[in-house]
Amino acid sequence: MKRRRYSAEFKRSAVSLVLEQSYTQQQAAENLGIGVSNVYNWVRQHRETNGAAHTEEQVELKKRNSDLEREVKRLTMERDILKKAAAYFAKDNL
Repeated sequence: MKRRRYSAEFKRSAVSLVLEQSYTQQQAAENLGIGVSNVYNWVRQHRETNGAAHTEEQVELKKRNSDLEREVKRLTMERDILKKAAAYFAKDNL
């Protein structure tokens, strides 16, 4: 049996179906008329080559985001306490 060769553009379109259009690997393979293992391998290769640089960046962004969310929560709590204190002291001065 002769092994089929796929163009780089065809592989990119298969990966695009999975990553950008939310197809499952099974659905993408069925739509393109190829084996699931092909799609699986192409997606894995894409993530290895393109995802490695982004992964560290994404981890750093998630950490930064959680730090900022924690700070917003703390500042909101402080603001609410100050509002209550200001209302309390304003009531006493009347």
